[in-house]
Amino acid sequence: MSQHGVHKTVEGPLTGLLVVDFSRVLAGPFATMMLADLGARVIKVEKPDTGDDSRSYGPFLDDRSLYFARVNHGKESLGADLRDPADLALVLRLVARADVLVENFRPGVMARLGLGYDDCRALNPGLLYCSISGFGHTGPWSQRPAYDAVVQGMSGLMAITGAADGPPVKPGSPVADLSAGLYAFGGICAALRGGKGTHLDVAMYDATVSLLEGAALSWLATGVEPGRIGNAHFAIAPFDTFSCADRDITICAANDLLFGALCSALGLPALLTDDRFATNALRHRHRDTLKLLLESELRQESGSHWLEVLDRAGVPCGPICDVAEAVGSEQSKARQMVVDAGGVPVPGNPVKLSAWPDAGSRPAEPMLDQHGAAIRAEFA
Repeated sequence: MSQHGVHKTVEGPLTGLLVVDFSRVLAGPFATMMLADLGARVIKVEKPDTGDDSRSYGPFLDDRSLYFARVNHGKESLGADLRDPADLALVLRLVARADVLVENFRPGVMARLGLGYDDCRALNPGLLYCSISGFGHTGPWSQRPAYDAVVQGMSGLMAITGAADGPPVKPGSPVADLSAGLYAFGGICAALRGGKGTHLDVAMYDATVSLLEGAALSWLATGVEPGRIGNAHFAIAPFDTFSCADRDITICAANDLLFGALCSALGLPALLTDDRFATNALRHRHRDTLKLLLESELRQESGSHWLEVLDRAGVPCGPICDVAEAVGSEQSKARQMVVDAGGVPVPGNPVKLSAWPDAGSRPAEPMLDQHGAAIRAEFA
């Protein structure tokens, strides 16, 4: 039974896949949520007394944690004490029949519980065993504890985020957790295609370093610390936020053709013959001067005026929306980026597959040990 009715799985390309989920909080549950949303059966193994820590995290709606519901909807819950021999034996029987195991303990913890990769491989040679941790299972930092903010700071992401004359800033989204979850999801799908058992080792640190992109490339090419450049791009200009009479908008003119269209739309043809802006490399070198010249015209009219003008000219641009505007937009509605999960709203699945329906509703998140009796009987 689900929290508000009979437990149902979602039909999708992963229907028939059995996932044992030992993960908690965000990175691991986010990966297994993606698997569940695409049809996998996910059995979440939780501490029998308190369950996943995130059950106590807000915001709450009707006493239900949306934090927990967002990444655990559609799963089954089994409360099990992994230090109890009877519960461990049950869990090992479950592992023996599973296709995928996901855990995000610190390296070594699962092995000490008798559930390490070698232990599980002996029971199930074809098992895809996915470990998500702060710094991975190798390297000098492997035993360091980690949360998203710690990894964001250590990865260099905070150092490149914020204004040039301001302090390092943490992005508003938990990028380290979510990127690790996405890499785990992608790695699981790739390994399933490989058709043989393996240990997938995903580190939040690796995932976040891989997202440095232009800043990392700049340092690799020059050996010079790129620093913070606000909303600008590390290699392209104009590619930034710009002030209009009433609000800022984003404009991205990423090649000569688009720069020409931008200058024409703004009525600034002189910029096209200015030697400082003849190529993207030169425009980037003089990006501060270019921004001032563009904003001198943009500030003459409202943001909505210029968005309409630039859109007609084919220049990529957009408003800077708040959360209400973004989540509540007609585009989000059309793409079902908010769905009902057992009576509470949660973000939808961005993976749209033509062969399977993108349902507007999803099964609810489970109550702690809600499916324990049924799972114990099934795997007796």
